[in-house]
Amino acid sequence: MDWTGRGSGVHRTGRAPVLLAVVCALLFAALATAVALRHGALLPGDASAHAWGLAHRPPEAVALARGITATGTGPWPYVLVVIAGFLAGSTTRERLRIAVVVLIVLVAGQLVRTGVMELFARARPAPADWATHASGFAFPSGHATTSALTAGLLCWATTRRTRADLARTTCTLAVCWAVAVGLTRVYLGVHWASDVIGGWLLAAVWLSLWWGWARRLPVESSGRDGPGAPGAGTAPDASDAPPS
Repeated sequence: MDWTGRGSGVHRTGRAPVLLAVVCALLFAALATAVALRHGALLPGDASAHAWGLAHRPPEAVALARGITATGTGPWPYVLVVIAGFLAGSTTRERLRIAVVVLIVLVAGQLVRTGVMELFARARPAPADWATHASGFAFPSGHATTSALTAGLLCWATTRRTRADLARTTCTLAVCWAVAVGLTRVYLGVHWASDVIGGWLLAAVWLSLWWGWARRLPVESSGRDGPGAPGAGTAPDASDAPPS
């Protein structure tokens, strides 16, 4: 299945972004409804995951978790998506344009997440259990949402321009990083597990909507042996695209 927006695979996957967005939106709505109906009280699995983190905190693991969690906020996600934008383009003008677009996608996703967080106003775990700094409400997790959005945009960029093997490696590393950032929020005691799951689902919805629009972006020839190489097709709906 070609989900990068090239060749005849587009015709087979044209509805995939919409379907994924709908499924993730329904799951997020179900989780958010449970949080709202329980007025922020713990959901199944929240207490046990929190207790496990409290019981397994050697100094080395806490230091590592703090280092990982720090990459999910601050300038790092923005730097990564700008790099993603430059990876996705073939000319200087195209790289700058896509870098601005993906940066807007990330910032807009952050604004949506902030609005949802303020709406639900769910309390975090007790500050006595925190092993790192935190602020604001709990649901959905900001770090989990931001890192998942960043990883998704990196995956889109690398599959647009990079060799298939390098794209797979990059996507694997990006997804593992986003998962690790989310898990550290629970481990360090500043979020409930359901907060992190909510952040991942919200990011998946936002990325699916982006994917549905971005697959229409033309892929210009870059003269390299990769997705943008000659013969790959200059637009998603190229009528002369070879069968995949």
